Amino acid sequence: MAALALTGCNVNKEENSKAQPSPDKEVSETLGEGPEVLLTNLIAPWSIQKNGDTMYVSERTGTIVQWERGEMKRQKVNLKKTLSVKAEAGLLGFLLTPDFSNNRRAIAYYTYEEGGNSINRIVTLQKDNDTWRELETLIDGIPSGDYHHGGRIKIGPDDKVYATTGDARNPTIAQDLDSLGGKVLRMNLDGTIPKDNPIENSYVYSYGHRNPQGLAWDEAGQMYESEHGESAHDELNKIAPGMNFGWPEIESDEQKPNMVNPLIHSGENTWAPSGIAYFDGKLYIATLRGESLKSYDVQSGKMTDIITDSGRLRDVFVDEDSLYFISNNTDGRGNPDEKDDKLYRLPLSQKN
Repeated sequence: MAALALTGCNVNKEENSKAQPSPDKEVSETLGEGPEVLLTNLIAPWSIQKNGDTMYVSERTGTIVQWERGEMKRQKVNLKKTLSVKAEAGLLGFLLTPDFSNNRRAIAYYTYEEGGNSINRIVTLQKDNDTWRELETLIDGIPSGDYHHGGRIKIGPDDKVYATTGDARNPTIAQDLDSLGGKVLRMNLDGTIPKDNPIENSYVYSYGHRNPQGLAWDEAGQMYESEHGESAHDELNKIAPGMNFGWPEIESDEQKPNMVNPLIHSGENTWAPSGIAYFDGKLYIATLRGESLKSYDVQSGKMTDIITDSGRLRDVFVDEDSLYFISNNTDGRGNPDEKDDKLYRLPLSQKN
């Protein structure tokens, strides 16, 4: 069985509510070498991507940081719209296309300002040497506001693009199937609507979400999503096509017909979960207010804190060798040190 090799980590820092299983007193992960700092002085980083040995990290301020052979380059992103500087807004989700090595294209989710309004859109980017430029619009008009943008984009095992969108602090739109807010969206790589989406001629894959920020799939193709609740009650959801996850009608363990309860929630505590990744039976969850990297065992339902000394964490990424995560202490809500923010790497060790 594969396990994380970690050391120097304070575990079980925060108490968990009765709404979820308590963390182990004895951490189940193998303790070994601790996290290695790959990058420092990142500015409000949001997404991690990797192509071969090259790492890319998006920054909300409108830049992409490239780390290659030990060299860091901060690369400008030329967008067609004026990037929003509102709280939680900016350049958010960032995703390399499957053929990136050949076409040098990526997909991005960003908030822009136009006519006094904030709007979210999903676009393709073209990398030209050390600059990125917006190429095509895939989806526009995603609701925005001062907060709750969603913003995560991932490619699923079905080769479709999935995006999380927030309710833009207008909770009623999460139940409105004509609105793109408060949803998980699904589209083809060219931005068209897949014919097998659960709602005909609609990008909507699931709805009733408040501020979802994490997506991951297990080896069987099951999708999971992380979501910010209201005044705690943060959620980890098991997503199925066309399902209604209840916001704002229900949250946590509340029930209504045809609405789905979370797999697990934080009760009266706050995690503020953001990016998630799956590896070998566990979901790894970056948390902001919770200031920890958590692991959730899908089989046992056991939640464990494995990193608690890096402050706010925004995203986590797993490949065959390592787990990567980024701190997010420079986003205006953290307490950054002089080298924040940072990209960390943890080795994944094989254990029989």
